Amino acid sequence: MSKILLLPLGTTGDLLPMIWIGRQMSVRGHQVTLLWLANYRELVEQAGLEFVALDDEGREEPYLNAGYWRPHSALKMTYDYAGFWTIMSVNAVMKWMEVNGLPDLLMAPIMNFTAPILRAKLGVPLITTHMTTLQLMSVHEVPLGVPCARLLRMLPLLLRRKILDLVAPYDHLAKPYLRKCCAEHGVRLPLWLRQWFYSPDGSLVLFPFWYAKPQMDWPIHTLQWDFPLEDLAGANELDPALAAFLDAGDSPVVFRFGNDPTRSRRFYEVATELTARIGGRAVFVTRQGDPMPDGLPSSIFVTTFVPFSKLLTRSCACVHYGGIGTVSQCFAAGLPQIVVPLVFDQFDNACYVEQLGAGLRLDLRQWSVAHALPLLRRCLEAEDIRRNAMQCAERLRNRRPATELAEWLETKMTAPGAA
Repeated sequence: MSKILLLPLGTTGDLLPMIWIGRQMSVRGHQVTLLWLANYRELVEQAGLEFVALDDEGREEPYLNAGYWRPHSALKMTYDYAGFWTIMSVNAVMKWMEVNGLPDLLMAPIMNFTAPILRAKLGVPLITTHMTTLQLMSVHEVPLGVPCARLLRMLPLLLRRKILDLVAPYDHLAKPYLRKCCAEHGVRLPLWLRQWFYSPDGSLVLFPFWYAKPQMDWPIHTLQWDFPLEDLAGANELDPALAAFLDAGDSPVVFRFGNDPTRSRRFYEVATELTARIGGRAVFVTRQGDPMPDGLPSSIFVTTFVPFSKLLTRSCACVHYGGIGTVSQCFAAGLPQIVVPLVFDQFDNACYVEQLGAGLRLDLRQWSVAHALPLLRRCLEAEDIRRNAMQCAERLRNRRPATELAEWLETKMTAPGAA
């Protein structure tokens, strides 16, 4: 039995793909342990995986800060946050090793700097995971989540490459933490943190080629896979009240917004009016504490958590902020979608959805009844969008068996118990 350490960074949407990987490897007899913040323990243990908890020490997760939902400040917070957790995470792994011994494989996203430090210190292979094109940073198709991306796309290729190779405006926010950690563990800190983004042992891309084509400058030893589509549906039934709502009338439109309290009320106010204008029903999937409009009608149901694989198949469209998990669940359900992106990869996701003809995108600055209503009506009525959405669902039904991915990961491991 090999020991696999999963080292995610982020919120539920970031953890679920790692949980999916862990489940595939666990059923093959491997010991899979996930290390992250204590408040995610229940989520991980629902999936049957071992969990090592980090105390949050009272530090707020970035997504709870309204500034996180604005691109520049989001990147600043992310680098600072990633650096902050590195020392504690490395020490937690070293403590875990006192009982379990050396792991055989590490898996982590690019911004979890714990992973390359452990790889350098322990000599354990590392697979970096990439859920979005933003995490792959191709100069051939500069991700729209990069500041000034549209301007960069207009520049000659060589100049683009030079800028992306040499400009690292946020490294300094993580480096003070990383210098201390590297000094403590005898690891050399690279000049540019991007040198740690892609493990030479291999990279796993968790979206299919028909969604975003591979680029020539992706990391070596890359395996491009499919969307994980993990939402723990097997461990979570629909809320009985929501199930009764779905049974009581026509399929609703699902609305889902990011956790920005300064803009979420406005989003749901427009969504309420849109629901009334189309004479339909809606489900608002919110985060705990999101401000809601007063006096919502009985045609709208509000919930804070629901397995999307169970809700979206009973819906007629989805309007959301463009997280890759929600995008892929809409594809799996064959559901037309409108993407209203906020930060990071969401801008690219909106473009890919539109390019596939499976939905539409709308700038948040244009989020109003006047702009959104014709798009929503088109999603509900246009045969081409519905047909394209169903084609995406068919592609996902025909995806490769997960055993092929598991076998690839097993080739990357050290021999169980090897030093």
